[in-house]
Amino acid sequence: MTDALIVIDMLNDFVTGKIAAERAEQIISPLDRLTAAARENGVPVIYANDAHRPEDFELDVWGEHAMQGTEGAAVIPELEPDEGDHVFEKRTYDAFYGTALDEHLRSLGVDRVVLTGLHTNMCVRHASAGAFFRGYDIVIPGDCVEAFSEEAHTEGLEYLADVYNAEITTADDLIEKWKKTAAAETVSDEGTAS
Repeated sequence: MTDALIVIDMLNDFVTGKIAAERAEQIISPLDRLTAAARENGVPVIYANDAHRPEDFELDVWGEHAMQGTEGAAVIPELEPDEGDHVFEKRTYDAFYGTALDEHLRSLGVDRVVLTGLHTNMCVRHASAGAFFRGYDIVIPGDCVEAFSEEAHTEGLEYLADVYNAEITTADDLIEKWKKTAAAETVSDEGTAS
């Protein structure tokens, strides 16, 4: 399996701004560790960020938030993209809809997506649907996604596992798997070079 890590809506407006989720703060540290480990182990890091325009239908539901080009639509400082990361702007809940995300993942040979960020029961759920419908396996580190409430988060994880066959894991377990995979590839490469 070839993984890609997708960070969804870890934006100023979602964490501390217009539609802030108090619970978002608790996923920053594990998500920071996970993005660092992904980069260290050759796993592509991709950001899927709301970047709304005034005509977007979603604004009727949530009000104005994460407007394209504003500070509210910027990734929080703790998780800012590094050089080499890819950023996709989205205008709906689903990171795949109306973006080039699928094409980008396929160009990298990715067949499994690790979905993180906000909200377990909304944008992460819809990105899971988008991934599932396009044939990707899905992994959700439960300590790297959150929602407005514990109930919404827990029910969201259950839904993702039941409906999209998502593997629910933790950041630490995923980091260990990536380290083992990278080590095995290094040994394999050394054996090939002999």
